[in-house]
Amino acid sequence: MSAQNTRVLPYGAEAIAEAARLIAAGQIVAMPTETVYGLAADATDGEAVARIYEAKGRPRFNPLIVHVRDVAQAGEIALIDADAEALAERHWPGPLTLVLPLREGAPIAALVTAGLRTIAIRAPSHPAMRDLLAATGKPLAAPSANASGRISPTRASHVLASLGGRIPLIVDGGPTEHGLESTIVALTGGPPRLLRPGPIDLGLRVEDSAAIESPGQLRSHYAPAKPLRLDAVAARPGEWLLGFGAIPGDATLSASGDLLEAAANLFERLHEAEAAPEPSIAVAPIPDTGLGVAINDRLRRAAA
Repeated sequence: MSAQNTRVLPYGAEAIAEAARLIAAGQIVAMPTETVYGLAADATDGEAVARIYEAKGRPRFNPLIVHVRDVAQAGEIALIDADAEALAERHWPGPLTLVLPLREGAPIAALVTAGLRTIAIRAPSHPAMRDLLAATGKPLAAPSANASGRISPTRASHVLASLGGRIPLIVDGGPTEHGLESTIVALTGGPPRLLRPGPIDLGLRVEDSAAIESPGQLRSHYAPAKPLRLDAVAARPGEWLLGFGAIPGDATLSASGDLLEAAANLFERLHEAEAAPEPSIAVAPIPDTGLGVAINDRLRRAAA
């Protein structure tokens, strides 16, 4: 793809108007959400969605999450049963993605679902993304705004470093709140199935499946450009140590052992580790409970 000038505008009326103009023209823009920065395009426009794949270098079999304003808009493109509606009413807007049966005749580009008969949908809570959804009136496909498989972006500067020259606009809304991608639950018949742990804990165990049903299921994902060793209590020669709790390291996810703080800091610290001079990265043990399940999921994929 040819290089282009990437503008960075602070979140506000001017930035939303420009982002909406670009979306209407079939372009893609990077937007803050409450989880990580997303790369948004009109989900009904196949060429626009193709630009997401082109910018990210994303495998075509990996589907995208579609962002909507509310349950009513979700119902225009997916079949929502009582269980799905109850979860949406309880957690939307917020960091919960529901994988639902695709409504027959829904005007969603085939690339969004990667040919599946299901669709991943969520209603974000970040005001910038909600403003863009209102301004465009369209469902917006929006995977994380980074090169495919690399560390997810929690700041506009991360997006610029990864996708600068590939996209026309980044809307800078400051650091993201959760710093961890949404929880993904499939509601496609039978009981709810957890496909990806995240900020919302529904008390479900992650389903181990070889089939790709949603984003974030690739075995190698969220990866820095260096080897990464897990459960390290001390750094070996040539390692940059990311600490947690009583293990300090070169930087820490949370000195107090707070999993909420660790989740918010995870990708920020991995970007810091990637930029450090040491050729490899080590990460201290993280408890595999609560939010630690989601953090360890991301770390295992980063180390794969």
